[in-house]
Order: sequence, then structure tokens, then C-alpha cells
Amino acid sequence: MGVVRHVVCAMSGGVDSSVSALLLKRMGYRVTGVFMKNWDSQDERGVCSSERDCEDAYKVCKMLDMPFHQVSYVKEYWHEVFSNLLREYEKGRTPNPDIMCNKHIKFKHFYQYAVNTLGADAMATGHYARTSQEDEEVFQQKYVPPPRTLFRDRFEMRKPVRLYQGADRLKDQTFFLSQISQDALRHTIFPLAGLTKDFVKKIAAEAGFQHVLKKKEVLNEVFYTRPKISGTRNVTLSSYIEPKPGNFVSVEDGKIMGQHKGWFTLTLGQRARIGGQVDPWFVVDKDITTGDVFLGPTTNHPALFRDTMQTDRFHWIAEDPPVELVRTQMMECLFRFINRMPLTPCTVTLNLDGSVWVMLKEPIRALTPGQFAVLYKGDECLGSGKIIRLGPTQFTLQKGQNCLSCPLDSPGLVPLDIFLNFH
Repeated sequence: MGVVRHVVCAMSGGVDSSVSALLLKRMGYRVTGVFMKNWDSQDERGVCSSERDCEDAYKVCKMLDMPFHQVSYVKEYWHEVFSNLLREYEKGRTPNPDIMCNKHIKFKHFYQYAVNTLGADAMATGHYARTSQEDEEVFQQKYVPPPRTLFRDRFEMRKPVRLYQGADRLKDQTFFLSQISQDALRHTIFPLAGLTKDFVKKIAAEAGFQHVLKKKEVLNEVFYTRPKISGTRNVTLSSYIEPKPGNFVSVEDGKIMGQHKGWFTLTLGQRARIGGQVDPWFVVDKDITTGDVFLGPTTNHPALFRDTMQTDRFHWIAEDPPVELVRTQMMECLFRFINRMPLTPCTVTLNLDGSVWVMLKEPIRALTPGQFAVLYKGDECLGSGKIIRLGPTQFTLQKGQNCLSCPLDSPGLVPLDIFLNFH
């Protein structure tokens, strides 16, 4: 009789992870369910939401006759995700905690717990994504430490595991997995890779998982600058960052339109709430030095559209940049910075420090520093880099303004003369 493989499945108390555990059991694996607690919070009735989710996950494991464990990463989430989130807001950026949670918590601490503490042969999650390897190949992988230099030794032969979009393109979650390590990916199974959400719900109904089917689905969407922070339920930014009131200023004529309570609660493209204004105005830029938030009078104002950005050091899921990019320093691919936005054609340029410039075929509304530029080549998710600088807006180009006069601390502006030379 062959060896029964041990798979540790991350259980959230939702329908996707519940069905993932069920499918793993049907594949003949020895499955252990683990619930991760990343935050202490209560809902408006004083009920701890994580305890409720944990109970739902436990019920599923009991129904499937699986061992169940609970592990707390509250401290790790605070230091590696939430503290970073606060620093980003203080810099005038709009961070994405879901991408960072996957990178630091689920695919680092939880992965190490599954393998080192529970002795798992592999881990599994309920993400809608797939890889280039078959499930059985996952169990043949050995740990290889990441490269210590910028790029891996060219003489070291290692076939990377690729990350591909799931079969359900509407639910595809590779965007949120774009920062995970190659080693964790090598040891991960995605049971929902070839399934649609509707089919997953059907499986859950047939299995009797009514208690998770009735739950409201949590959407991983991007803009987290509203007072409540995604992933932390009822946590508000004002509880951790001192409000810094300032002026709403018209980007067209410099007129003061009103006052805001703190620029960290506002993000580019968001409608600004201004007393006494009948027509809507939208945030087009922020100056964290003066506290001014610049507004445009229409939702598609040219001050909201840009086609160029620079990232920090880019995280390639395969660890090395594509051969085409290394050889020519330029590559055509697809881009998105919001999970469900259409993929946009772009040209990427590789810099010596590992960062990249991304030039879009067409300008996009509300490109935002702090968000992640996620790149695709066909179905493959190549990885991502945090947006740290932006090229000039269409409004700036139309006006012929020189961005050298912009405040140096304004988050992520590229001087116009540099931009033109670059193009």
C-alpha cells in the first residue's frame, strides 16, 4: 500500500476552504484543517468574528472527520502587515494588506507551521489559482533557499513553478498571490484551480455545508483608505494615525474648495465630500507636506490619468526576471493594479536595482502609489512590485507644466523632463 500524503489545509470558515478540504479528502490525502487568527476584533454586537469563523471551520472538519488546529498570528500580522500599512498611509500611499498578508502570514508563517510543526507534505488553500505542476509533483519538492544576490546564479539549474490564473476568471485570485515565495508555491496545492465559484457552491450544498453557504462572502478588493481597513473588520485608521486636517484645493486654479479631516482617509479617484458643493469633485493628488488634497471637477478629469509608473524591487514569482526582459531590458506584457480591472497592455523596462518602469499602452484612471503593479504574460502571473513613483498626468502634459515645481515629498511624482527623456 502506498504512502498516504499529509496535506494541511488553511480553513477560514468560508465555502472555498471548506470545499478545498473536502476535495483533498476525496483525493485520498490525510488532511488536517488549520484556522488562522490574524486579528482581534468584534462586530457591532460585541461578537468576535474570528471566533465565529473558527467555529464554522471546526464544524466542517468534524463533518469530514479531520483533525483541527487553531494558530494565532496576531503578533506577526501586527509587525509584518499592519505596521507596514500604517507607515504607507503616513507616506501618503494606499497600501494593499491582502497581498502582504498572503506574502508574510499565509505563505510564510503558516506554510512553515504546516511543514515544520505539523509535518505536512504540502499545504493547500482555497484560492482560485493554479500552478504549472501536478499535485503529485508537489510532494517531490525539496526546500531550496532563496538567492542571496539580486538574481539567482546563472549556473544553478532549477525549473521554477509558474503561477497561472484559475479557471474561473471572475474569481481568479493570482493578483493577491503575486508576492508569495517560490518555495511556498512549490509546496502548495490549489484544489479549486479548475472549478468555478458556482460549482464550488454546488459541491458545498451537496456536502451539507449549509452553515458556510449562508455566510456573506468577503471580497478582496483594493482601496483600503476608507476609515475601515480591509482584513481587520471594524478597525479604523483614525485609531492609529493622528488626523491631519487640510485644504481641498482645485487642481485647475488653486482655489480652496473646503477642508478635509485627514488625507490618509482619501485615495486617488475617490469622490470628495465637500459641504456646499452641488457638483461632485474627485481626488487627483495629495501633498503630505502641506496637507493639501487636490481635486478635479469630473470623475474622468485628465489629472486622474497617467500611463507611466515605477515600482520598487520587483518580486518575480519564478525568482528571476523573464529571459526576454533580461536580454533586451524591455518586454511587452499585461498589467493591472486592481484585482478585477481588465488587463492592460504595457511595456516593462528592467532597472539595475531590480525595480521596473511600466509604460501603459493607454492612460489609466487613478494609478495609486502603494498599490501593486501586477504583471501577466498570457495566463501566467509573473509577480508584482509596489508602485512608488508616477509619471505626469494627462492634465500636466496638456498644460505643459514642469513637474520640477511639484513638492518633492508628494508621493511618487516623476519630473516632466525626466519623463520625456525616458520616453
